[in-house]
Amino acid sequence: MTISSLSTALRGSRLNWRRVRSAVAVAAICLSLAACAEQFQKGYILPTGALEQIPIGASQDQVLIVMGTPSTVATLNGEVFYYISQRAERAVAFMPQKVTDQRVIAVYFDKDRRVTRLANYGLQDGKIFDFISRTTPTSGQEMSYLTPLFKLISFR
Repeated sequence: MTISSLSTALRGSRLNWRRVRSAVAVAAICLSLAACAEQFQKGYILPTGALEQIPIGASQDQVLIVMGTPSTVATLNGEVFYYISQRAERAVAFMPQKVTDQRVIAVYFDKDRRVTRLANYGLQDGKIFDFISRTTPTSGQEMSYLTPLFKLISFR
């Protein structure tokens, strides 16, 4: 083997090592971005086995001991405790969050403050609506400012 052929072989191996190093660097960047996935838990965290500890007919105090303070309470036609939670994840730190699970656990009571039923509502049971628009949809015909004026003129 001559010196020039050895030199060419070494240059070729250097190029291969550069390619390997760049491939390893790209793989490391991809793995670090994939490892940035974050999960968020908001609201109530249900203890394991908590719902099994609340039989039908249990007292309201027993529910408070097992489940803790509810997220909100409704007092229409008896009393209802609502435990609300939401789980979201984000693949990369700068991406928006995506809701993966949403739970509303409802504990219904009768007039004697005894459990009548338990309900576990999930994301598929809900209805997505806009929290921020601050508009109330109404039924019927929308009237502009000019409609009463035209009605006034048409009667004469």
